[in-house]
Amino acid sequence: MCLLSCSAFVLDHWWERTPLHEAASQGRFLELGTLLAQGFPVDPLTIDRVSPLHEACLGGHFACAKFLLDNGANANEVTKDGATPLYNSCRSRSADCVSLLLEHGASVHNIHPLASPIHEAAINGHRECLEALLLSSGAPIDMELPEMGTALYSACQAQAAASVEVLLRSGADVHAGNWLESPLHAAVRRGRSNVVELLLDFGEDRWRRNAQGWTPLDLSLPNSAVSHTAEKRCLCSLFQLCRLSIRRSLGRSRLHKASSLNLPNSLTDRLLYR
Repeated sequence: MCLLSCSAFVLDHWWERTPLHEAASQGRFLELGTLLAQGFPVDPLTIDRVSPLHEACLGGHFACAKFLLDNGANANEVTKDGATPLYNSCRSRSADCVSLLLEHGASVHNIHPLASPIHEAAINGHRECLEALLLSSGAPIDMELPEMGTALYSACQAQAAASVEVLLRSGADVHAGNWLESPLHAAVRRGRSNVVELLLDFGEDRWRRNAQGWTPLDLSLPNSAVSHTAEKRCLCSLFQLCRLSIRRSLGRSRLHKASSLNLPNSLTDRLLYR
């Protein structure tokens, strides 16, 4: 499921846009400086509450976004549709803009059912954007949105294997999906054996039933790559069980402390799936 079309963030009423909006959307950095020197405010909002910073981030124009932020633009302005500059940066797949906004105090907690930065980054499969968000303290990695579910579930729906891997390694709850529908249900529906393998490696329950009473295996095609992967992974090794138990005991907030457990590097790497 796609979040919002780009047109949701481009105004229908173009007369509401200021020259600052236009310059930011086109990445015209020098023109921004000229306009501010002429007395234009840095944060003019349209009737839909779109700011020039929103436009710069949607276009992935790092220099323009930095200039606006350095001159006082609000990093947490929210449009009528719930989009923040951080969301727009994830939509444009600009990891540089994401990091820049976080440095200027952009909140990862400005979550809207249709415009969640972490869900958008996960769906886009953009590893760098997602990693930047997850490095932020308290990033809502397991937040479940109506219809969309968690970021992990959304990534499985979008067949974004890179996002699935980043989320799982960062401590996302492998069982948290969309109500009774698990990430594994979504991965099997999409027929992605590599995503199925990742989820099972991180302890996903292949016997979990959704609202219709179906397990993930019930959704797989007979003799498909997905069904073979699930059957091959039906039994965990002792090492795998120990790894999952240690990770659960540490919890997401303390996974980074695994390196201080005085274990051989090879075991630490296996514990952290490196």
